[in-house]
Amino acid sequence: MPYDSSLDQQLFTKSTDTDNGRLSVSIYSYNNGQKKIQISRESKDQQDNLKFAKLGRVAKAEMEALLPIIQEALSKMD
Repeated sequence: MPYDSSLDQQLFTKSTDTDNGRLSVSIYSYNNGQKKIQISRESKDQQDNLKFAKLGRVAKAEMEALLPIIQEALSKMD
């Protein structure tokens, strides 16, 4: 069964701005299935436009900003 974006439902999203861009925590459910958390990074280019980037490694300050958002997302997964 191929991926169908119309079946992908975003249930929660919250972001935090960083020096280099933005980190976002979201909850998605595909086809009314299990809720899953997605953490994504957007980096600023030379014109300060945000572009999707691989999350990769996370600095301590970034994780400290993400943890409260992750905890909030977890509370919405019940």
